[in-house]
Amino acid sequence: MASRVAMAEPVCLLENSPSRGLVVQQEALELLSEVTQPVVVVAITGPYRSGKSYLMNRLAAQRKGFSLGSTVQSHTRGIWMWCVAHPCQPGHTLVLLDTEGLGDTEKGDTRNDTWIFVLTLLLSSTLMYNSRGTIDQQALDQLHYVLTLSEHIRLKAGPRRSEDELEDSEKFASFFPTFVWLVRDFTLQLELDGKEISEDQYLENALKLRAESTPETQGYNRTRECIRRFFAERKCFVFDVPARRKDLAHLEEVEDERLDPRFLQQLETFCSYIWEKAPVKRVPGGHIVTGKLLGKLAASYVEVIRSGAVPCLESTVMALAKAENAAAVEEAVRLYRDLMEQRVELPTETLEELLELHARCEREALELFLARAFQEEMHCAQAELMRQVEAVKKKFCKANEKVSRDKCEAALRDLFQELDKRIGDGVYSVPGGYELFRGHQQVLVDKYMGLRGKGLKAPAVLHEFLQSRQTLAQSILKADLSLTEMEKQKKIEEERNRRAEQERELQRKKDAEEKVKLQDQLRSKEEHVLQLKKSLEAACEKKLEEQDKMIRHRRQEERALRQEGFEDKAEQMNGVIRKLEEEISVIEPNYAALIEMGLSLLVKAAFLIYRTPLPVMERMGDQFQASPQPFCSRLAAMTLGALLTKFIQGWDFPNG
Repeated sequence: MASRVAMAEPVCLLENSPSRGLVVQQEALELLSEVTQPVVVVAITGPYRSGKSYLMNRLAAQRKGFSLGSTVQSHTRGIWMWCVAHPCQPGHTLVLLDTEGLGDTEKGDTRNDTWIFVLTLLLSSTLMYNSRGTIDQQALDQLHYVLTLSEHIRLKAGPRRSEDELEDSEKFASFFPTFVWLVRDFTLQLELDGKEISEDQYLENALKLRAESTPETQGYNRTRECIRRFFAERKCFVFDVPARRKDLAHLEEVEDERLDPRFLQQLETFCSYIWEKAPVKRVPGGHIVTGKLLGKLAASYVEVIRSGAVPCLESTVMALAKAENAAAVEEAVRLYRDLMEQRVELPTETLEELLELHARCEREALELFLARAFQEEMHCAQAELMRQVEAVKKKFCKANEKVSRDKCEAALRDLFQELDKRIGDGVYSVPGGYELFRGHQQVLVDKYMGLRGKGLKAPAVLHEFLQSRQTLAQSILKADLSLTEMEKQKKIEEERNRRAEQERELQRKKDAEEKVKLQDQLRSKEEHVLQLKKSLEAACEKKLEEQDKMIRHRRQEERALRQEGFEDKAEQMNGVIRKLEEEISVIEPNYAALIEMGLSLLVKAAFLIYRTPLPVMERMGDQFQASPQPFCSRLAAMTLGALLTKFIQGWDFPNG
């Protein structure tokens, strides 16, 4: 289903109702459910009436959309959403979230301000904080919500395993969004100690700590420390006053020609940065979020908050993974079935022809599954995918055999009608009638074998058909007066030998088909195991990258603290870095164990699904009896290509 991204105007995603509290709006969830593309989620928060909505409209390449208002009252309530086609990333959707103003005294109850800030942070991949004037103490005080983030967000579901384990808040930077501070109506010169500085340097200078150890200084430093610790990626943009005072009340109606040229240049630089640099939204673990998943995240977080609990990312991702993996299996099986129905023409002449088509369709279905599925418990979902695809494949195999059988039986009935009429007319009830009958029957058999489109059951159906006519053939033989009893017995023996050879040939074909089936199952297992291994290894690499990024951020912060003269804080940061380095040292071994376990379970599931014959299983098991390692684990360590080689070399499929 194609993504729907053309929203004519914003809709309310989260209502902040005085009577009902925070409520996710069903209309917004339905709209998001239609967005199957990856999303870049850009959210804005900040004090009320600070001009947030105007910037969001410009990011949507529009003048109007999010409500601006023209009074000192806040105009946005809750969180509003606008999905538009991404201007720089084809195949992506830009989701803009405009939040109600923080600290609005008119609304009376401000207890949901913190939760709105938390939800905005958790849902976005880029979080913009909008303020006016300068980045001073007052502006930072208005961002006091960062001080309690550790009380409102949990990374793991369980308690810390030991005192040495890092607090959740020490890892916030690994999954918190890029932080962009927007300073509106900026009138200062970007200078420091007489030297010109960049906007980013202006922000970093404003976040510097004071060295005094007074209560006032501690209060001064707290918000700054949280911003520096929680947000690894920071950016700043300043904007001049956009227009004359009388135009500010209706800024969305003011043509660009009447806006301040410097403001327009700043606006263009800002929009270009967001369009080109804002990252795709991901959840912890690196899974890319689509619009549909974004809606599920929003609903899940709000449900937890309304219950009085604190959002836990690990629990949310696990619940989401379970649902998404099940949906990924369903979608992949549907694709497999649709592809088979579109491409197969029953009956196929050989089993190999059908299985080759099955392999191509299964590969495409597996690719779809892997693109959508979460790493969490992926091997279980993949085993379910194998089971369902195998069940559908068996249905196609049965249908293939039935269509072939029906065509063959119909062809034999048509061909043998004339022969049966001759038998009824007594044509063969004469001396030499048996040889005449055999000759006519062989001509019909040759015609039957020359017919196209009979399918893979042609030999078996012919054998069954001729077997059903043995009594008739023997009665013709007994009635043939030109043959002596000895000659008749010889003919009967010849016919018996011919039938025995036909049966042996059919059995050889059946055995060959069973071997082809097993080879296909081994190919399928190899494909699944290989793709799971690649997926888990990619997850390991992603985890290592996240950890390395977090260490780099902490080292950068440590250097900054030392430069500012905070040796004690720098040492504390160094302790955090050491613990992160200890964690990174065990990531690869842990993932190696996880990969082996996942492959082992998948291989075991594959043998249960495909019901590999017991003699084959026993012979395969004998290969590992000398090893203390579990059979499936050793089996997982082998490539399925090696298993296939062993099978071809010595694990012959048993007869019957």
